[in-house]
Amino acid sequence: MLRHLRVTNFAILSDVALDFGPELNVLSGETGAGKSLIVEAVNLLRGGRASADIPRAGTDEAVVEAIFEVPEDLRERVRARLVEAGLPGGEEGSGGEFLVRRLIHRGGRSRTYVNGALTTATRLAELGEFMVDLSGQHQHQGLVDPRRHAGILDEFSGRPELAAAMAEAWDELRGIDDAIERLAASAGRGDRAERADFVRFQLEELAGAGLTAGEDEELVRERARFASVERLESGARAAEQLLYGGDGAAVERLDAAARELERLRAIDGALGEPVRSVAEARILVEDAAAQLRAYADRLEGNPERLAEIDERLALISRLKRKHGGALADVLARAAALERELADLDGAADRIAELDRQRAAAEREARTRADRLSEARREAAARLVRDVAATLGELGMGAASLSVAIEPAALGPHGADRVELMLCANRGEEAKPLARIASGGELSRIMLALKLALRHADPVATYVFDEVDAGIGGQAAEVVGHKMRQVAGHRQVLCVTHLASIAAMGHHHFVVSKAEVGGRTETSVERLEGVARRDEIARMMGGAAVTAEARAHADAMLAAARPSARGPARPVAAERGRTRGSPRPRV
Repeated sequence: MLRHLRVTNFAILSDVALDFGPELNVLSGETGAGKSLIVEAVNLLRGGRASADIPRAGTDEAVVEAIFEVPEDLRERVRARLVEAGLPGGEEGSGGEFLVRRLIHRGGRSRTYVNGALTTATRLAELGEFMVDLSGQHQHQGLVDPRRHAGILDEFSGRPELAAAMAEAWDELRGIDDAIERLAASAGRGDRAERADFVRFQLEELAGAGLTAGEDEELVRERARFASVERLESGARAAEQLLYGGDGAAVERLDAAARELERLRAIDGALGEPVRSVAEARILVEDAAAQLRAYADRLEGNPERLAEIDERLALISRLKRKHGGALADVLARAAALERELADLDGAADRIAELDRQRAAAEREARTRADRLSEARREAAARLVRDVAATLGELGMGAASLSVAIEPAALGPHGADRVELMLCANRGEEAKPLARIASGGELSRIMLALKLALRHADPVATYVFDEVDAGIGGQAAEVVGHKMRQVAGHRQVLCVTHLASIAAMGHHHFVVSKAEVGGRTETSVERLEGVARRDEIARMMGGAAVTAEARAHADAMLAAARPSARGPARPVAAERGRTRGSPRPRV
């Protein structure tokens, strides 16, 4: 969910910070106070386009920052997107939150950061589709994207294992296709027999070389020893003389020290341990000297072996230049040539076998696609019924949802093209969600859809901007109840002018503007207790808040509590402006 939002130099939002809570967050305030600017800021956090005139007058850039807390059921998907984008926070076991920062420069250019790393607005949009779904007077996002509809319907069906099985079958089919394509390319590469002879020649050359991993490095070390044999011998003998054979060698000094300590130990027995240590040191020095003598005696020049090493290194160097930059690459090339030769020798038989496997894999994939299609049709019928029932309660029984499921080419998601369609009025043609006109009425249609999909739609936060446009009375009360139901499963942010909707909120913020130093500035205040009661009373009665309005507000807040709230009731479609509906916007 959207846990923290800060907006700086964003039009009339000089510096506004909000800490949203779970469930239903409502924002109220007079028209023009800046509520829709907050929604626009949230839209930027999901990768939306930045307007050129967003920065506050007199500033060069606007800044929008947020902390998103990722719900448990979405963490794996969000983590995968972070990894795909090369952004921090995708590591296994990483925390369940990430930070977004957008800087919008005057003229429309912007910079985007996720967890402190620079990225693009496109990458942010790929991440944002899991975090924010926005429905408003001027735009709809998230659910309108037809690419998401098949996945949402699969989740709604309650049988996501069918989609997983389909993806698995498709992967197997594509693996066989890749193998066939590779074999066909090899078999069709000019004269297959000629190619096989050439591959055999290269393999014989590599096999005759008898290369082993790391051999070149070992040869280089051995050559260095032979090239320095005189220096090694003289150094070893000099060290032996210092330790044992020469005048004043270490052994003589240790013997002198031992004799002195023995005399002193007769006076003080505490010197017994140093005496033993000196004796052990003498033994170690004598052993080292003996090893050095033996080492020097064994050393001798070997021009023949040195020549062999140089010849071997020259062969390895030539094969490196021919087949790869390192010995490991040469060995890998040999393995690849062996596979190619096997493919060339048995290409026809292998392709025939793969064709049989492909036919079986395709039959299995189509069987799984058919099962998935059947589950989608059943889920679609259930979804249409659920949305229709909610639309009836919202006084919009004339509107209807349909789900278009059409045949498509077999793919990882089955053999269907799925798209959610809406008809706003009886008798009109159903249209894709992406083509519906914006407005409060259609925002309520989206509310009904999101209520039905609240368990299946993989998104953390729903945003509704003025979903109350053109309604009032009992219809507004039902909208509030439905929004609160949605908020039981997903965080909801709602901009509203209606007291009956605001009273349903678990958290209430009031947006206001005032002149400060000759400039208009917006502020946002979180309301509790009496302050919230008075704001709801103002929303009902205008600037003059009466005792009756306050009492009515108290009653509305009490009714919104779970213990006092009853089931929502259907209402008839409303005509015109009713008491409690918003005043005309200017």
